[in-house]
Amino acid sequence: MSYINPAPGTAGQVTLVLTDSTGTLTGNLAVPALQNMTINNSNDTFTWSQLDSGSKYQIATTATNSVACNIVVDESSFFGTGGNTTVASAGILGLSKAKTKVGFTINFGEGRTVAGSGYITGLAPTVSADQPVWVSPLTIAVVGDYTLGGN
Repeated sequence: MSYINPAPGTAGQVTLVLTDSTGTLTGNLAVPALQNMTINNSNDTFTWSQLDSGSKYQIATTATNSVACNIVVDESSFFGTGGNTTVASAGILGLSKAKTKVGFTINFGEGRTVAGSGYITGLAPTVSADQPVWVSPLTIAVVGDYTLGGN
């Protein structure tokens, strides 16, 4: 058995990189200050009953895919650096507000990647006296399937 271990404090161990999958903006944006990440693949099922059985039958249908994470809000990556020519200049909030379809790649380290495209949603920055830095959830509603890479 092998493990992919995202050791705390190990730079670049788990990364999320955004690109513009429409080709309008150039470059990419490595999302900094990730706190956690969840890759969701929820297969739906179709269920039916038959008169000759006391149990229901099920078959897997299409999946709903998403990537969810929490980030510490970094001013330049969240709000962008100004202008609208690169992904970094648009920023995370700008990409979400403009409904830009983004490409993403998640690097697990160890040469393993999960990639796809979708829309940034679920931004909700919060701050409080007990949490004196801005933190926000970030969700990518995935369009279609994931692409798996690596060993």
